[in-house]
Amino acid sequence: MRLGHERPDDDHYVAFASSALVDLRRTAYLICGDWHRADDVAQEALIRIYSAWSRIERTTGLMPYARRTVVRLLVDHSRRPWRRETTGVAVDPAPVRDQTDVVDNRILLLEALAQLPPRRRACVVLRYFDDLSVAETAAALGCSEGTVKSQTSRGIDELRSVLEQRGFTDLGLLKGVTT
Repeated sequence: MRLGHERPDDDHYVAFASSALVDLRRTAYLICGDWHRADDVAQEALIRIYSAWSRIERTTGLMPYARRTVVRLLVDHSRRPWRRETTGVAVDPAPVRDQTDVVDNRILLLEALAQLPPRRRACVVLRYFDDLSVAETAAALGCSEGTVKSQTSRGIDELRSVLEQRGFTDLGLLKGVTT
């Protein structure tokens, strides 16, 4: 159903947004560790993309632009003072754990990822979960390829250290992960 205020190009935007939302939400979750915040950030990114839709260069790819928007929103939000405020209510941070090793390993990895600084976490997520190249990751983060390499290397080292400290001896989870 078309509304009177829609532009002819809206169909292309709707198709893009529908296909990209799941990936953007997953990327945001892996960076921030909160599904609700990931939903908000993915939706805010799509709103910003819609606002700039007529100016976006589509030949270079919409997904890299969308990922860059998600990462920038998350990094910007992590720098805001209100993000560091805590409530006086004590909440048990431990998630309910499933008894299978796969779920336990996934939870352990997500908890370890959450301990990385936002930019370092973004590098690791974009490189190894979204399978982007160093150049694509640098473009998404707006930094040099050398910065991506060093941040990714430090992030992987920190992940290994955190996993070892938690008694996780099977680092097969990170085997083959190199910068």
